Amino acid sequence: MKEKIRKLLTPETVSYLVFGVLTTLVNYLVYYPCRFLDMPYGLANVVAWVFAVAFAFVTNKWIVFQSKSCGARVLFREILMFAGARLFSLACETGFLVFTVEVMCLSDLLMKLVAAVFVVILNYIFSKLFIFKKES
Repeated sequence: MKEKIRKLLTPETVSYLVFGVLTTLVNYLVYYPCRFLDMPYGLANVVAWVFAVAFAFVTNKWIVFQSKSCGARVLFREILMFAGARLFSLACETGFLVFTVEVMCLSDLLMKLVAAVFVVILNYIFSKLFIFKKES
């Protein structure tokens, strides 16, 4: 069991988790003030998402996955794929929030935290396997 955990905790995985937490923090630092200003939770979630995705792209590209590509074509492809993957996870998160808040009448603030766990995992899979994959 310890060996399996050790294999999972690579420097890349650890840095992704650290920057995933920081990205989530950026998301919350935008989301909560938006909600405090009575912005609907769906709109607040989208606004927070934009800020978090911009932060996540920069940190994922250059720090976590150490993608050194700077050519316009590759960078454009990475940005499009990253945004597309994040749009998919945003749709999943928003659907989860709508279901848990509107249907189950749970707290949007708590459910956003629960959704963050799944979003971080989903985004790691997309980034690792499709967006910043190492060329062999």
